[in-house]
Amino acid sequence: MDQDVEMPDKGAELAEDWVCMTSPDGFTFLVKGKVAVVSGTLKNSLTSGLEESQTKLIVMTERGVVAGKLVEYLAHKSIYEKEGATDIPDFAERVAPEIALELLMAADYYEV
Repeated sequence: MDQDVEMPDKGAELAEDWVCMTSPDGFTFLVKGKVAVVSGTLKNSLTSGLEESQTKLIVMTERGVVAGKLVEYLAHKSIYEKEGATDIPDFAERVAPEIALELLMAADYYEV
């Protein structure tokens, strides 16, 4: 007698989890899993067999001000990424010129 065994959907589980993201200068951000997986890099880390998938802790290399703006953008993108969304506010207006280059490099690394 064969029984179909359903494998848990890691993406669905992760959507309900919280992810802790820390910067080297001591800032910590708690992010809903469904927001974190907007980033391709974070999604891969959190759904693979890596330590991050168990601990839900992401240690970032970006300083806190950049990490905070990246987290803010992930939330912005998760809200406005829906198909057919209109009146999407321009996020660039919320980025200080002093961190623009660092944020661009972080966005590239995190695939957002």
